[in-house]
Amino acid sequence: MIDTHCHVDLYPRPTEVAAGADRAGILTVIVTNLPSAFERALPFVQPLRNIRLALGLHPLVAEQHEAEREKFTALVDKTSYIGEVGLDFSRAGYSTKELQIESFRFVLRALRGKPKFITLHSRRAESTVLDILEEEGRAPVVFHWYSGSLADLKRALDLGHFFSINPAMFDSPNGRKIVASLPQERVLTESDGPFVKVRGRAAAPADVAYAEEGLASLWEQERHEVTAKIRQNFLELIRPLRQKPQL
Repeated sequence: MIDTHCHVDLYPRPTEVAAGADRAGILTVIVTNLPSAFERALPFVQPLRNIRLALGLHPLVAEQHEAEREKFTALVDKTSYIGEVGLDFSRAGYSTKELQIESFRFVLRALRGKPKFITLHSRRAESTVLDILEEEGRAPVVFHWYSGSLADLKRALDLGHFFSINPAMFDSPNGRKIVASLPQERVLTESDGPFVKVRGRAAAPADVAYAEEGLASLWEQERHEVTAKIRQNFLELIRPLRQKPQL
C-alpha cells in the first residue's frame, strides 16, 4: 500500500509510527509543516527504506514562513518530496491569505527545474492554487483531500494533476461525489493521519486500506486490483524523479 500524505511528526510517538509503516512495507510520504520540522525528522527516517520525508511550508503556519524560507532553500535538494504546501482560505487561514500566496509562489520558484513529488493543500482556495500552478508552469502535483468544486476539479484534471483519497472522504456526500468524479489513473491514497479518524482513533498509514476498500466498492473491483492501480499511478508520477521505492 501507499500513503502519500501523513503527518507522522504530529503523533505522540512518531518514530514508532514511521518504523511500523516501514516494517509493514507501506511506502509512506511523511509531510512536514516547516523546514525546521523536516530537518529534525531527517536523521530518524533516513534508515527506513519505505519512508519518504517531504519538505513543507504549510499555509496555516504562514506567520512562520519568512523565518524558514532560507532553510527551505538549503534543504530542497535533500528530498524529492515536497509537502505540505499550498493555500488555505478557510476561516482558519484567511487572515494570512497574502502571506500564503507569497510563500506558495516562493516554493514553486524554488522548485523550478527540479522534478519533485508535490502534495498540496487547497482548502477554499482551489481556483487560486490552480491559477498559480498554471502561471508558474508546475504540473503535475497531488491535491490532498480535495474538497472544492467539480468545475475546479475538472480544470485540475485537464492540467494533469492527481488527487489523494483518504478514508474520511467516503463519509460525506460531497467527498463521495468528488471521488466518483476522478478517473482511476489520477487517484492515489493517503491517511492524512493523525487528522483523519478511523473507528474513533487517529488514522495511521495502514488505514489507507479503508480508502482502498472504498475505491474497490466504487470501481466494482477487487481490492488487490485497486492496490495495483494505485501503485501504477504512483510509479508513473514519480518516474521523472528516478526513484526506486520499495513497494
